[in-house]
Parts: sequence; structure tokens; C-alpha cells
Amino acid sequence: MKQPLGVILAGGLATRMGGGDKGLLPLGQGTLLSHVIARLEPQVAGLALNANGDATRFAHIGLPILADSIAGYAGPLAGVLAGLDWAAEQGAETIVTAAADTPFFPADLVPHLLLAGDGMVHPLVLAATPDPDRGHVRHPTFGLWPVALRHDLREALDGGLRKVVMWTDRQGAREALFPATPFDPFFNVNTPEDLKQAEALL
Repeated sequence: MKQPLGVILAGGLATRMGGGDKGLLPLGQGTLLSHVIARLEPQVAGLALNANGDATRFAHIGLPILADSIAGYAGPLAGVLAGLDWAAEQGAETIVTAAADTPFFPADLVPHLLLAGDGMVHPLVLAATPDPDRGHVRHPTFGLWPVALRHDLREALDGGLRKVVMWTDRQGAREALFPATPFDPFFNVNTPEDLKQAEALL
């Protein structure tokens, strides 16, 4: 399989941070987004950012900006679809997504997702971590997504589906399990308190 393209999902409303672009919040010497780019870019064949609204606010990062094609902030799946449509134009077979507010995700995310999807006709894999109460917790903004399923995803979104795992379960998605020690690598910044914690982890 060809190396996947990468898509950073930043299409949300960031209501718990008071609105605006969470990815542009400062973290260390950069921003949340710059940390995500630095972590994902070496793992993929090319990179784009899914974001809605005025694309010029991201001009400084030099990536293609992909807006949702489904109106009304339809959630992460709309960003995945935008990424899959972009990847289809590039002739790619798969994309890997990462959230713009999760600066510490695994540096080996892509190889582990690819390994978990090995042998699947249409490799569809979500990242997961162990949980003492629930067994595994899936992280639906971190996944390997096949371009071949983009029309099915568009139909599901047009039909009102918004929950990621409802669609991925329907497609027989697998999980790629990542360790959650010494802290959860999929810790994401939702509140000002989370941002302070991220600074401490950095």
C-alpha cells in the first residue's frame, strides 16, 4: 500500500475554549497546531488541514486548507470526507487523520494504523487506548481511512449520521491499540486548564 496522506482536523467550533481556532493557541515555542504538524508530517506522504471559514488565517502554515463539503459543522466525519475527496484528487488510497488540539499523539501513529489494517480490502482503523473500566477507548479523530469508502461516507452524512463510531462499526473497522502510559497520548486540549496541563507535559 502507498504511504497515506495526512489530514489534520481543525473544523470544530472550540466552544469550551471560547470559540476561535484552538490549533493556533500557543504551546511552548509554537502552537498546538505546529506541534501536531511536526508530529504527523514525517509519517505521511503529504499533509492538509481541514478547517472552515476564512482560510487566509492559516496562510502562514503553507498547507492546503480543506473546508467541509457538508454544511453546518457536521463534526469530524465531515472533515474526514473533505480529506478523502482531496486524497482522491491526489490519486491516494488512504488518509490518516489527527486532531489539531492533540499535541502528544504517538510518533508511530501511522505505522501502527497501517499494521492494524493489513489484509483489509478497504483499511479502516481507529486508534484506541486501554481503559480499566471500558476495556478500550477509541479515539475517532485518529484513524486510517480508505478513499474507496468516501461515497458511502457522503451518503451517510447526507442522511444525517454524525457519530464516527456508528459509521466505522458499520464498515467493520479495526482498532490499533496504543499504550496510555505515562499519560494518554491522545490527551486533547478542550479548556484553559487543559492548555496549562499541556504546557506542563511539554
